Amino acid sequence: MSEASENRPVTGLSTNRLEAFSDGVFAVAITLLVLNLQVPQIASASELVPRLSALWPKLLSYALSFVIVGIYWVAHHNTFHYIQQSDRNLLWLNILLLMCIVFLPFPTALLGQYPEQRVSVIIYAGTLVLTGLVLQALWWYATSGCRLVDRTIDPRLVQRATRRNLTAPLLYLLAIGISLFSIPASFVLFMLVPLYYILPGRIDRHWAQRPSARIDEARISPDGDAGPSDEEASHLRKSSYEER
Repeated sequence: MSEASENRPVTGLSTNRLEAFSDGVFAVAITLLVLNLQVPQIASASELVPRLSALWPKLLSYALSFVIVGIYWVAHHNTFHYIQQSDRNLLWLNILLLMCIVFLPFPTALLGQYPEQRVSVIIYAGTLVLTGLVLQALWWYATSGCRLVDRTIDPRLVQRATRRNLTAPLLYLLAIGISLFSIPASFVLFMLVPLYYILPGRIDRHWAQRPSARIDEARISPDGDAGPSDEEASHLRKSSYEER
C-alpha cells in the first residue's frame, strides 16, 4: 500500500457492517449476563427455597444489567439512525463502546456475588459511567460540524440527545458518592436510572412528528438563526418520507 493511500482520510464508509457487528456484540454481551446464574445444589427438598432466596442479589444484578444493555442497544440504534456514514475514528469509538458493553457481565457478577461491598458498587457504577461517556463521545464526534450526519439535522435534537446521553453517567457518579454513605441507597438509584430511559422522552416525540413539522423545526436553530435552505428542506422532506 502506498504512503499516499495510507495517509488518505477514511471517509464516506457505510455504517452497515458497523451496525451489524455491533448488534452481534450486544447480543453476546446480553447473553453472557445469565452465566452468573447457576442452579443451586441441594441435599434435600427443604433446602431449595432458602437457596433460591439467597440468589436474589444475583437475580437483581442480572435483571438490572439486562435492562441497561437493552437501553444502550436502543441508544446505539437511535444514534445510528442519524449517522449517515462512518470513518476510522468513529469505528474505533464504536469498538471502545462495545468493549465497555462486553465488560459489563464482570461487574454484574461482582455486584451479584458481593452486593454489600462498596468496591463492587463502585466498579459497577464506574463501568456504566465510562460506557455513557463513550456513547456521548461517539455522538459528539459524529455531529460536531455535521461531520457524519446530515447538515440539516436539527441542532436542538443534537442538544437533547447530548443531555440524554450525559444524564446516566452523572447519575451513576452520584451513585458512587451515595455508596460512601449508604450502599442500599445506591442500589435504589441503580434501579431508578433505567426508568428515565425506558419512558418516552422528547426525542421520541421528535420522531413522532409529521415530516412537515420536523422540517419546520430544522429551519430554525436554537438562537433563532435561519436553518437549511429550501433545497435542503426538500431533501429533508424526501428523507422523512422515506422513513415512514
